[in-house]
Amino acid sequence: MTDAIKIDVWSDIACPWCYIGKRNLEKGLAEASGDDDAPAVEVVFHSFELSPDTPVDFEGGETDYLATHKGISPAQAQQMLERVTGVAADAGLEYRFDLLKHTNTVKAHELLHFAKEQGRQHEMAERLMSAYFTEGRHLGREDELVELAAEAGLDADAAREALQSGRYLPAVRADQAQASAYGINGVPFFVIDGKYGVSGAQPAEAFAQIVRQVWAEHREPADATA
Repeated sequence: MTDAIKIDVWSDIACPWCYIGKRNLEKGLAEASGDDDAPAVEVVFHSFELSPDTPVDFEGGETDYLATHKGISPAQAQQMLERVTGVAADAGLEYRFDLLKHTNTVKAHELLHFAKEQGRQHEMAERLMSAYFTEGRHLGREDELVELAAEAGLDADAAREALQSGRYLPAVRADQAQASAYGINGVPFFVIDGKYGVSGAQPAEAFAQIVRQVWAEHREPADATA
């Protein structure tokens, strides 16, 4: 039996391109899954903080954050948001930057590691990104995160205890250290089978193409011994 392709995804909950990249990856994998020899794929999400110094309660909206963080004018920041909103719409996502509550994401990343241990990481990643970019939920607050964990099928009390204990913080830091070792300084970043790096929110077709290519490489040793 041919081993599954492993795709390690470094992303941040608060990264608009990461949600777009996630959706495009899913569409690309869905396309390839219709092949006669469909690739077997395992996707694992890893933590990356774009702005770890962001306070839990950021004063101002996303335009203010971008203008300050990138040293650009509010008008330029607004243009950037309008562009990414259009790209998100093409991916089937309705971004609401007018509702978005910019916050520190480290606790959300801890929750993702807890969800991974419970076999619900994909559901948790989707719920967090949807809540952040389309619903205006405050992902820096424990009560909000616990509620979202329950919506993703996790036990609320266990999720709260996991966040309060801080026991998943080392896993977050390990992900960040691995990103640094790989030379990753921007997200989303996809590492395929530990040897191919794909940067940015690529189109769905690009993801479909690369998994087909890598699957063919997986099949070669199996074919040689058949």
